[in-house]
Amino acid sequence: MESNRSVMSHQDGEKNHLSFSSKSASRYGSITNSLSSLAPAQVQRPAISATRSKIAVAVLCYINLLNYMERYTIAGVLLNIQNFFDINDSTAGLLQTVFICSFILLAPIFGYLGDRYNRKFIMIGGLSVWLVTATSSSFVTKTYFWFLVLMRALVGTGEASYSTIAPTIIGDLYSGAQRTVMISAFYIFIPVGSGLGYIAGSSIATLTGDWRWALRLTPILGTVGLILLIFLCPNPPRGAAETQGEGIVGQSTYLEDVKYLVKNKSFVWSSMGVTAMAFLTGALAFWTPTFLSRAQVTQGIRPPCTKEPCDTSDSYIFGAVTVVTGIIGVCLGSALSRCLRDKVPNADPLICAVGMLGSAPCLFMLIFLASTSIPATYVIIAIGETLLSLNWPILADILLYVVIPTKRASAEALQITVCHLLGDAGSPYLIGISDAISVYKPDSYEWRFLSLKYSFLLCPFIGVLGGLFFLMTALYIAKDRRAVELLCTPDTFILGNKCNIKL
Repeated sequence: MESNRSVMSHQDGEKNHLSFSSKSASRYGSITNSLSSLAPAQVQRPAISATRSKIAVAVLCYINLLNYMERYTIAGVLLNIQNFFDINDSTAGLLQTVFICSFILLAPIFGYLGDRYNRKFIMIGGLSVWLVTATSSSFVTKTYFWFLVLMRALVGTGEASYSTIAPTIIGDLYSGAQRTVMISAFYIFIPVGSGLGYIAGSSIATLTGDWRWALRLTPILGTVGLILLIFLCPNPPRGAAETQGEGIVGQSTYLEDVKYLVKNKSFVWSSMGVTAMAFLTGALAFWTPTFLSRAQVTQGIRPPCTKEPCDTSDSYIFGAVTVVTGIIGVCLGSALSRCLRDKVPNADPLICAVGMLGSAPCLFMLIFLASTSIPATYVIIAIGETLLSLNWPILADILLYVVIPTKRASAEALQITVCHLLGDAGSPYLIGISDAISVYKPDSYEWRFLSLKYSFLLCPFIGVLGGLFFLMTALYIAKDRRAVELLCTPDTFILGNKCNIKL
């Protein structure tokens, strides 16, 4: 972003105005920041203490863990649910699709609110709805499948509020290398929570003989998280990390926010990359245990499941693999980012591109290995998940440093809306409509396996497409990051006065 700066100086005590405009003189919204003296002799103190900031991040990480545990508990007991309600693959896929659809519809609303109102109160309200609806879904009876679908849709309310706002709070508590570390800690719980969701869901279903008990674990743990959020999580000023605790106050409409984000090329291309990744993770996370179970049935390793409880060993193994590879991938991605960022300005999107492009051949191989060797398939799954997990901490960090502080919640919301709408909202259902293939031999377990196998062939191509999107991001990211840094450093502001920045 090339900018011209004009400064109007007045007498002491009067306001100074600093305006930025592009060559096209387009302006979107404004940021107003009131700063006390920035004289070198004055020491700036952070708005939130270091200890309290770490405690807040720990609480947010705990709730993020529960979010993803709850999301994938359904996948861990999917075979039991299909037998309980006597539903086919496409209908089962709707359980994830309706959840994501409500997530999509509500995320922009929470993003708008998160940039303008108290973020802590918004998260408390959303999580309260999540706890009630998640608990209610566990009491569904055999003739009320529609009620389970409805409750799964409403569960998205809580997750939309939390996933949209929580990363922006961490972004306002930390900056630079510290932010990368804390964001990595936050996002490491996506694969860890997902894996534990499979393990916890299948374990509880096996122990109790009723899959519905699996849906009651996360609401119990979530109640603890809600209490911790109320008492231990602050609501830091927006932009506090970049302005030594003072914060930035936004003055813009939602339409102006969207226009700003659409003009931000790094945000647009990285969001498209996130969408491709969401498509892959949504499809694989929901269907892989079922796919591997059917592969073993066709190989004669185990009998087909005809009544509850079904054999959920694949959920155990896949969950454990997801946890381990998630931790390795996130730590490796974060380390690579910190090591290369100062040397290679566009290192972050390049790492994401390598992760997506490298996962594509792994996805292709696992589809065909499953029919011959289950152990080899798990090895390939581990490699592919590690490569995909490289991206989790980096994607959030990219958004935080290429978007100005007062528009970050809106940016999170818009990215969530796009990536879920075009990504994992439809991918479980699209893979599930493989029923159309098995209709030729509906009673054949081999054809039920083959139908999922052929549907999975779409995933490697999406992986390549996602890698190309991140390569495009690499072309613009250094320029867009520098533009944000110019707006959010003390050098931008006029000593002892009020600074108005127009974009």
